[in-house]
Amino acid sequence: MEVGLARYNEAKVVGRHVYGNLLNCNNREALRSPELLEGIVREAAEIGNMTVLDVKSWKIGEGVSVVAIILESHITIHTWPEYGFATVDVYSCGSHTDPHAAFNYIVEKLQPEKVETGYFDRSLE
Repeated sequence: MEVGLARYNEAKVVGRHVYGNLLNCNNREALRSPELLEGIVREAAEIGNMTVLDVKSWKIGEGVSVVAIILESHITIHTWPEYGFATVDVYSCGSHTDPHAAFNYIVEKLQPEKVETGYFDRSLE
């Protein structure tokens, strides 16, 4: 549940965590490619108004794990292309960021047939 933006203007720390499971992804090429996923993460960070500090990826079997360290926290994608499955976490601090926009961009690029999402407000009032 998204909390009103007015609340974030009054918070000492603004933290928002959007996460989810992407099922039956149609972009299987991206699920297998560290290079494509790194590009998607960088673009998602830009769309979410986040500052990328570093991006690392690892090929694990058929899948890939990508971790982006952003100034505001992190973005991760872990994939299992053999199942068309990916998990995504976008956690950012600061009222200037938009983790929902970043998450939605990743979803758009991986083209899942179904998305299970969660949201956690990690702010401190």
